[in-house]
Amino acid sequence: MSPEEILATRLRAAGYAPKRLKKAVGGVVAIAGLATLQDGTELFAKTLLGPDRDVFLVESSGLSELRKLGGANTPDVLHASACLLVLEKMQPRRDDEHFWERLAHMLAALHASTVSDRFGWHCDGWLGRLRQDNTWATDGHTFFGERRILRWLPEPLVEAAFNREDRQALERLCAALPELVPPQPPCLTHGDLWQENIVATSDGAPVLIDPAVSYTWPEVDLSMLWCSPRPAAAARFFDVYREIRPLQDDWEERMPLLHLRELLSTIAHDDDDWGAAEAVRKIIAPFRRSIPSPAEPRRMHEAGS
Repeated sequence: MSPEEILATRLRAAGYAPKRLKKAVGGVVAIAGLATLQDGTELFAKTLLGPDRDVFLVESSGLSELRKLGGANTPDVLHASACLLVLEKMQPRRDDEHFWERLAHMLAALHASTVSDRFGWHCDGWLGRLRQDNTWATDGHTFFGERRILRWLPEPLVEAAFNREDRQALERLCAALPELVPPQPPCLTHGDLWQENIVATSDGAPVLIDPAVSYTWPEVDLSMLWCSPRPAAAARFFDVYREIRPLQDDWEERMPLLHLRELLSTIAHDDDDWGAAEAVRKIIAPFRRSIPSPAEPRRMHEAGS
């Protein structure tokens, strides 16, 4: 049975009999498609191959939190189970400045209205196929260092991509986070906010999909948009967001650092064709230390004797 046939079978089992199913492109985790029902209703659906996991249940909860707590536009969840997620159909966005202005207002309102005193979320989540550790913490620098950067080092593909010097530089960077990132309270964040996870309603309003939510620094959401490919009109987003919620000094310089989690996740998911490992090495370069050759300690000892 093909992946599309599996999706259609699971839709029928959930009470949605598809007349047609058009496969969606661009996803790397789920089998997704646009289903047209017998009455002409169009729905978006996706399923996972392999063992059941709670990916869709967590995603559904995240969409609900973004809408109920932060007032963000998210699709209606019509069905969520371990093997199937069904959402109302959304539309492609229009990449003009007006759209990105509306997104800036929506994201600024989300961040401003959900300020918290703890980092994390009520359950672990997912980033792609891999777990996102959302254990509650009160220290943002520790949370980001341990659960958003160092968390990736044991992943086999990350281990293979970096040597001992690289890993030590990442550890030094995490230890220096209190000097690199100014204190800021956590808020509810989308967590995977790149352009492919931003669509639109039928009247053109921005809609957020595929979240990896947690309470963390709002700049984490901004870094995803800043560092990922984006249309030229998206520059307007940052201007408007800063008018509504002014950012602390040197925020542009922090964007690559806060994007480290995404780069490491990309490598862990075997999607490093575009050079994510080199991008990581560039960010951690200031935190390298030269390691003396085996002969150097002996020479230093002889010089001191």
